Amino acid sequence: MAETKNVSFDSIMSDLRGRKFSPVYYLMGDEPYYIDLISDYIAENVLQPEERDFNQTVLFGSDVNASQIADAARRYPMMAEYQVVIVKEAQNIKNTEALENYFKKPMPSTILVMCHKNGTIDGRKREYVKAIQSSGILFESKKLRDRDLPVFIEKYLEKRNVGIDHKSTQIIADSIGADLSRLTSELDKVVLSLPEADRRVTPQVVEDQIGVSKEFNSFELREAIVNRNVFKANQIIKYFDDNPKAGSIYSFLPMLFNYFQNLMIAFYAPNNKSQEGVAEWLELKSSWAAKDYMTGMRNYSGMKVMQIIGKIREIDAKSKGLDNPNTPPGELMKELIFYILH
Repeated sequence: MAETKNVSFDSIMSDLRGRKFSPVYYLMGDEPYYIDLISDYIAENVLQPEERDFNQTVLFGSDVNASQIADAARRYPMMAEYQVVIVKEAQNIKNTEALENYFKKPMPSTILVMCHKNGTIDGRKREYVKAIQSSGILFESKKLRDRDLPVFIEKYLEKRNVGIDHKSTQIIADSIGADLSRLTSELDKVVLSLPEADRRVTPQVVEDQIGVSKEFNSFELREAIVNRNVFKANQIIKYFDDNPKAGSIYSFLPMLFNYFQNLMIAFYAPNNKSQEGVAEWLELKSSWAAKDYMTGMRNYSGMKVMQIIGKIREIDAKSKGLDNPNTPPGELMKELIFYILH
């Protein structure tokens, strides 16, 4: 992928709300959530409802070629200040020469929105990228890292005047993951369920609305492992084994790997005796988030952590059928937890 200007989602939305429009928006990346938010906002807010019939066009990259898109973009609006052309599945457009020429000299009365999901522009198309940037906005929507999900959840709810505690945040992040469309859908469901008198999300609310047990979930399993609580960890694993939909090896392996990988890095922090020093070394959002790593360094040696990481890799491979003809996931879970805690 050729180097692109760093254009943020917030800056794009700020300009759109201020009706500062660009003639071209090329929206690409592996996270469709932000691409949909931007394109939907343009579709719903640039034109008045009565202007859309003649001035708003939606095309699909698998059905049209670059020349047809460029021709549509060169039309003049009818009894409106702008026309809007939205191209979905832009990643399916093969020959982009006609579009590249259009980007170099776009119609100022057209707002062309290219939605390129599940990837980015081919890195060899440097001139194509330059042409987009010469006249418009090139935005890359990246997948959020797991460690950024709690902050996303907290900010999403804060904008809706809803509070949430750390435990509830982590339970939601661990159980739903980084699919932002699904995550926000579940959060919206939770928000709608809250009474006006109490706008707070608690573990009980999460259990009632999302269906994640407040006692037996990935967050509680992580806490039990961090604190080497053998009884609690085995309780949770048994619950998962009896209730596969509540949690499985496929959902908690990435969470455990991420924790022990960061724990290994924490041992090398220049100031690993300080919660603030560990938080800074791990690039955590707050020193409070380093608490579990301080506990982990007390309960596990560096050598043991290295061995655990190796064991997680082994179990991950076995869970995918490598060198494992018939051991069920539940037994693999028990094997891993026993190895970690003993």
